[in-house]
Amino acid sequence: MSEEKKRKTPSLQSQSAWLLFAKVVGFSFSFILPLIVVRLLNQEEFGLYRQSFIVLTNAAAILPLGFAMSAFYYLSRDEEKRASAVFNILLVHFVAGLLTFIALFFFPQILGSIFDSEQMTRLAPIIGLAVWLWLFSMFLETVAVANQESKLATLFIVFAQFSKTALMVGAVYLFKTVEAIIYAAVIQGGIQTLILLIYLGYRFPKFWLKFDLGFFREHIIYAVPFGLAGILWTAQTDIHYYFVGNRFGEAMLAIYAVGCFQLPLVTMLAESVTSVLIPKMSELQLGDDRREMIRITARAMQKLAFFYFPIYVFLTITAETFIITLFTKDYVGSVPVFMIFLILLPFHILLSDPIVRAYENLGRFLLKLRLFTFVVLIIGLYLGIQYLGLEGIIAIVVGVRIAEMIFAETVVFRKIGVKFSDIYLLKDIGKTAILSVFAGIFTFAVYYGIRHVMPSVGEYLVKSIYSSAKDGIIDFISGSLTLGICFTVYTFIYLITSNFWGVIDENEKQTVLKLFYILRKIFRKEIQNPSSQTSV
Repeated sequence: MSEEKKRKTPSLQSQSAWLLFAKVVGFSFSFILPLIVVRLLNQEEFGLYRQSFIVLTNAAAILPLGFAMSAFYYLSRDEEKRASAVFNILLVHFVAGLLTFIALFFFPQILGSIFDSEQMTRLAPIIGLAVWLWLFSMFLETVAVANQESKLATLFIVFAQFSKTALMVGAVYLFKTVEAIIYAAVIQGGIQTLILLIYLGYRFPKFWLKFDLGFFREHIIYAVPFGLAGILWTAQTDIHYYFVGNRFGEAMLAIYAVGCFQLPLVTMLAESVTSVLIPKMSELQLGDDRREMIRITARAMQKLAFFYFPIYVFLTITAETFIITLFTKDYVGSVPVFMIFLILLPFHILLSDPIVRAYENLGRFLLKLRLFTFVVLIIGLYLGIQYLGLEGIIAIVVGVRIAEMIFAETVVFRKIGVKFSDIYLLKDIGKTAILSVFAGIFTFAVYYGIRHVMPSVGEYLVKSIYSSAKDGIIDFISGSLTLGICFTVYTFIYLITSNFWGVIDENEKQTVLKLFYILRKIFRKEIQNPSSQTSV
């Protein structure tokens, strides 16, 4: 990398901040989608909606064989191969999507057989078209981040989430069918494809003329091991939905899927950190700076723990109210599944992927590990689905995934030379765990003191505005009040104690203060210079 480019490249903190901002704004748009869908569709239709989008998102993640993520490796290393790498990725995405569309168009019974559902057979061709467009256009966000244009990536992410949510909410509100939602997904894919082609045309002029067969072979050799590992990870993450859908049907899948609900914000935090760390780890590996790799990894784990640990404790305490508020009382049966699924959350601070992608031999190791754990999971699900209920199935999934994450992290740490003496780097993670539980004790007392009172308060507030109101609205208002009060108590105690014990460092305080001053300055400017109003 040239000195000029280094000077222009934003810091890791700046890139992470922009990406996290994009993810949070995108989350605010996308979060409302399942909440609206679950209220406009019955339980069986909601299960069909989840089945359709599990197939769509899984296909978009699995079929490209990890080629999109290889952009982080090639765009940061070899200036001459950048355009060729981009074209290779697009080519693989286009062909994989096209083949999927052809398969589901001419053989729609594939999906019907997997889920034992005639409805999925009917929707298969439309799902195939959506897969093709999503698979091709999903490279937009990745290439902007890999090209270290975090601000532009922010714009892409926010727009994509806004347009997707607007289209799908509009579709389900107007037509109240799963088919309409999938057509909205097709339109979204078309819009994003157009933006992607315009962006690539400006940043990588005539990239379509840069195909190099020799480099394409090299690209495949690098990307496929990671891609296969990614396929196994996605399959391992979502294969249980297919077992549950086939065995119990759409209605029970809806209960199970709600129980496996994960806040998009939680995933966004990890994705933002990982996206920035991958090119940085690749750069450090080239210079064989393992100590810096260890330091940065520990620091990133602490950042994730600071959010993940308290979220886990808070949601465990308020699980029943959380599910009823978001998904109505019809899904109270999802609570036991949700509480078991939450156990995964604290383990997501284990960051192995950025380091794995910097070492080719670790990619092969990861592939073997995930192949082994995938086989174990399939055997466990095959046996469990015959004798266990939904809680037993999710317990098998959680246990296998935790075991894999711990083993992978152990091997990665050995690879970069982590020693037992480096445990001091994790001291703030230990503090975070203690403080999360400490804040949870007080919140637990508040929660059980108000949870039976808030329904009456919610009913009074709603009926003071509307003479008659549905129970769903009352449950939402009272649940929101309960969660809001508990969240305020928990956050106050957690932040105060974190600051007192030194978990929040000075740089983080200054960043928050700077943001506060900027917002206050903007607010004061608006007050002092209000926009003029013209009479009609």
